[in-house]
Amino acid sequence: MPHTSHPSQAAPSSGPADRTPKGPPVPVPRGLAGVVVTDTVLGDVRGREGFYHYRQYSAVDLAMTRSFEDVWHLMLRGELPTIAERAHFLERTARLRRLPTEVREALPAIARASGPSGPLAGVRTALSLFGAAKGFRPLYDIDARAREDDLLAASAVVPTLLTALHRLGEGEEPIEPREDLPYAANYLYMLTGQVPDARRARAVERYLISTVDHGFNASTFTSRVIASTGADAAAALVGAVGALSGPLHGGAPSRALDTLDAIGTPDRIAPWIRERVLGGERIMGFGHPVYRTEDPRSRMLRTIAEEFGGELVDFAVRVERQVEEILAELKPGRELHTNVEFYAGVVMELCGLPRSMFTPTFAAARVVGWSANILEQADDSKIIRPSARYVGPEAPRPVPTVD
Repeated sequence: MPHTSHPSQAAPSSGPADRTPKGPPVPVPRGLAGVVVTDTVLGDVRGREGFYHYRQYSAVDLAMTRSFEDVWHLMLRGELPTIAERAHFLERTARLRRLPTEVREALPAIARASGPSGPLAGVRTALSLFGAAKGFRPLYDIDARAREDDLLAASAVVPTLLTALHRLGEGEEPIEPREDLPYAANYLYMLTGQVPDARRARAVERYLISTVDHGFNASTFTSRVIASTGADAAAALVGAVGALSGPLHGGAPSRALDTLDAIGTPDRIAPWIRERVLGGERIMGFGHPVYRTEDPRSRMLRTIAEEFGGELVDFAVRVERQVEEILAELKPGRELHTNVEFYAGVVMELCGLPRSMFTPTFAAARVVGWSANILEQADDSKIIRPSARYVGPEAPRPVPTVD
């Protein structure tokens, strides 16, 4: 498909569609909490209900009943695929998993440079290189079909990049993707070199589906800000990865599991938690900025973990119950429950993923949600450009001379 100019550049936005505020900037809450910045058809998070959805379907219901590729199709195309559409989409995305030679040859150097920072740091460079190697053009200069082509290509190679960078960092050779395996199974295969059993592949697939999208979180908003500038698809995705890498966003699954390790035994749960809560420390894996009830993702992942069973799961459930009791006692009136990271770490541990790959695995799912948001944002020619309130020294002041 040739890259063609997007018709929205023919004239600036005007009339009723022009929502540029008139008058002085309006103060908003810190972190833009509760501020509505745009309209979307992609989904929503209803925090007081403990519910979120992708388009018109419950995200949890999708995770329990459909494949990752079905949800990918839904996010990009607006509808779940028919049997024929599913087969075509599977074939198309599987073909896109292989890396260009220029990118493959650069991966060892990227892995060495990333060092202890890991695959998520390396994939920012690798994904940017991939976009350049594939000749991605600014979203502003291409039509909707070309944008989707670029975003499909980038999304399909993210698991390949992440697993290759991980293996190179461990002194092992990358494993080429297989076109005969679905997204989740192929991801585990490229990570371990073994075709996963159906139970583990499905557990990881359900986790991936549950984290495809989640409202206007930091990384999604970042991707849309960059897309609003008209930059290319790789630039928008790289920015989103950077936001996801923060411990307060996507960097928490392994830290939540580290909490279980630090507690160690059931008799240490109460004193360990009390000491940290009273000391003002945050308990990783608990609390969420939107949900005021149980995180539906955590509830689903707890169910998946309990299907595996074992000491780790029993201990995690016991910790969850005691932490909630202690938090209710020490922070009355606040609803603090496990969030997605708590049981995500448990499930990924049970499925054999190394902890250094927990957040990268999150990225392997969220890239689909970012892509859908980038496509939606690219249809709006208005750049996202908020204001800030200056609170520094009064200006202007005379510039001092140098004696």
